[in-house]
Amino acid sequence: MRSTSSKPSRPFGRPRLPVPDLRKTLDRYLASLEPLLLEDEVRNGTPFEAAYTLRHKWADEFERGIGRVCQERLKALDSASPHNWLDDNFWTKKAYLEWRAPLLINSNWWLAFHDDNLIPEADGPSQNYAGITKWQRRRAAWLLHRMLEFKDRVDIQELHPDTTRTGIWLRDSVSQMFNLGRIPKHQCDILSEPVRSSTASRKVYIVVHDYFYSITVYSPPAPGSTSPQLLNVVDIEQQIRAVVRDVEKRLSNGERATPIGVLSSDDRDRWAANLTHLLSLSPKNQEIHQIILESLMGLSLDHATHVIPSSPSSVPRIRSSQPSQSTLDSHLHAIRSTSTNVSNRFFDKPLTLIVDPSAQAGAMGEHSPCDALVPSIVAEYGVIQGVDLNQFEEAAALEGEFTAEDVPGWERLDWVVDNYIRQECVKAHESARKAIDNSDDSVLWFEGYGSDWIKATTKLSPDAYIQMVLQLAWYKARGEFTATYETALTRMFHKGRTETLRTLTKDSRRWVLSMLDPSCPPEKQYANLKQAVQTHTSLTREAATGKGIDRHLLGLRLMLQPEKNETTPLFNDPLFNTSSEWKLSTSGLSAGHLFRGTGFGAAYEDGYGINYLAAPDMIKFGIESKFSNPLTSTDGFMAAVVDALHQTASICHSENVQLSTLASHL
Repeated sequence: MRSTSSKPSRPFGRPRLPVPDLRKTLDRYLASLEPLLLEDEVRNGTPFEAAYTLRHKWADEFERGIGRVCQERLKALDSASPHNWLDDNFWTKKAYLEWRAPLLINSNWWLAFHDDNLIPEADGPSQNYAGITKWQRRRAAWLLHRMLEFKDRVDIQELHPDTTRTGIWLRDSVSQMFNLGRIPKHQCDILSEPVRSSTASRKVYIVVHDYFYSITVYSPPAPGSTSPQLLNVVDIEQQIRAVVRDVEKRLSNGERATPIGVLSSDDRDRWAANLTHLLSLSPKNQEIHQIILESLMGLSLDHATHVIPSSPSSVPRIRSSQPSQSTLDSHLHAIRSTSTNVSNRFFDKPLTLIVDPSAQAGAMGEHSPCDALVPSIVAEYGVIQGVDLNQFEEAAALEGEFTAEDVPGWERLDWVVDNYIRQECVKAHESARKAIDNSDDSVLWFEGYGSDWIKATTKLSPDAYIQMVLQLAWYKARGEFTATYETALTRMFHKGRTETLRTLTKDSRRWVLSMLDPSCPPEKQYANLKQAVQTHTSLTREAATGKGIDRHLLGLRLMLQPEKNETTPLFNDPLFNTSSEWKLSTSGLSAGHLFRGTGFGAAYEDGYGINYLAAPDMIKFGIESKFSNPLTSTDGFMAAVVDALHQTASICHSENVQLSTLASHL
């Protein structure tokens, strides 16, 4: 349905996100209930026909009554909205800013980069300052420079120009990653406005040993130009070196920073109250917070490499030629945050680069301004080209000739604190430690096959195939089905972000049950898989083209006026909530050649958060759950995923299936 807005319908070459057709949304919603109703019937609940007929009746009444009113209100809101009805009014607040849970694990994403093979073996201790190594500093400078170079090249359309919809979407999305931050407020946070012209907008803030600093990474615009110039990588590294030498001097004098960063990991209302108190202590604190918000991005230099001991595992995850499981998990945990580095972060920033003394690197970010795919694209550009050793040769010759004071561009960002803030830091650290200790986070590298084999052998969509595997794994692990969330992008629309793709369908349920039926022949199991994948692919297309249901249902609910006693059994139905309890919350990224792993927190205490990377010859899964819940185990679920991947491949390898697949493509 075309928007009735008087605003341009195709701003910058992309259409407005439509308000979906009400009847079609209701029909798709009813279809999404079918597998849940079938399961309820099997488990001695209400017979399917009776339960489905009742929901259909409620949907019909809603369409003819208050639903029609809500739909018209939604269209009117769209007409009054500059970009679209959803993102201008609801999504960021409802999905992120009103959420009071800590950003740590619950909301922020994390991404572990592959090592840079061009970096030499570690130098001796004489090259270290405050536990920060030379190649740690250099890789940090290199990655900062590369990521900012990507931002600049996209901005001037040297990369991904506006001649394509992808280019327009990417430039708009990348602009939401830099020079802004999330500000905690009581009940609902806000986002700062991106600032591109202040002195702080040319800076990056750094956290080292819990001390905050800033470095200047752009020179002011040249005469006749409006664009600042990105400094060369050596100048950036010199400022980083000056910072860590200053930190070493402070530590050697017995000083210790108040770990302000850990306050940002706390419950949002508590952080809001603490920030208000902190800013009231001194105008200097207000200035520091503004610098952090307006700065391009953050850099956390950890002074220790996180290592967890190796332990035997029954899960066949990786080959011996690859990094050990303990190495992969140690790296992933360090980026997610550990109890020893959590105060060396500031969780309100959309992009923070993290580098440890071994030069292992990664990134984490606050989710509300843009979705994780965007920083992963920026990170890929940063990682794909390793450190150019030649650029550091001259700097190496002058390594010891400059003091920190000789290097321009950096400054201390020293907070003014009192005993109350010190005590709150201790409490916040304890809360963070409990959350981290409860986070069962790991990465699975499955090398049995990848997207190339899936496409060539099964002739199916790799993403849909993986989603079916996750359905099978969940059922194997839990003996039941659950509502499943997959992220679908609506980037074809102006200011579009995401839509929910409901993976659990009547067809995916039928396939899973057939895989557990020893009497079901492989040909039938494959036919069921093919139908489930086709259904999933159709849902993917609908979600991506503005015909998804969950954002529309959200908008309709928010158009009800409770003060006028407007209500509907459709939304009061307990099954309405159950159908969107995403105990299996999933999202796919790129092929992940340059990433060791990635992750985000489970949406429910008894569920899993799963981010997967499908490469041509392997599939990586980042999986997070909670140790405290007896129904979940990340190790156990990884074993179920491996088993499901092998079992699904086995039916595709069946001779009869192979002949049937070949014949269908002749």
